[in-house]
Amino acid sequence: MSKLLNEVLLANRGYVASFDKGELPMPPARRFAILTCMDARLDPAKFAGLAEGDAHVIRNAGGRASDDAIRSLVISYKLLGTKEWFVIHHTDCGMETFTNDIMGDLLASSLKTASVDASGWHDSGEGPGCTDGKFINWLTIKNHTDALVDDVSRIKNHPLVPDEIPVYGYIYDVRTGSLIDLPEAAEAGRAH
Repeated sequence: MSKLLNEVLLANRGYVASFDKGELPMPPARRFAILTCMDARLDPAKFAGLAEGDAHVIRNAGGRASDDAIRSLVISYKLLGTKEWFVIHHTDCGMETFTNDIMGDLLASSLKTASVDASGWHDSGEGPGCTDGKFINWLTIKNHTDALVDDVSRIKNHPLVPDEIPVYGYIYDVRTGSLIDLPEAAEAGRAH
């Protein structure tokens, strides 16, 4: 058993010892959902003031409006009653550091973890790799403001999303913890 696995299981035993949330209802109490990045520096419970049972939090690389993220948001609304959605991207996002071509080339070279320095990404391992990565849209980010507006617009204009659901767009500043309002995202996500 790995050291990390032991640490996680030990933490869980401590959590279980004082667990008192077993009676929370399935629908989120505050009736909203957040789509955000998987970046470990973001803690939606802290930056949005959440407790267990308050909201749905959907995370992926970049906090992007992928088909799967939209699937989760639609389930959140249709089956569990959320009424407002937030899309929260962040500064210093790793998704800004590569392109689809770079990721495809790295995976074609090897499946080992890559490294990055001032000159860019480098494959650190021996092959074999796999070319399947060249056929995936990795939803990389050239400009986080544009990406946020695009994601809010994609969600808001999706045929399975009702007009009355507002979709708010913010950039989380990893240096200050602030949520930065973007007027373009607010306009794109306004409820009708």
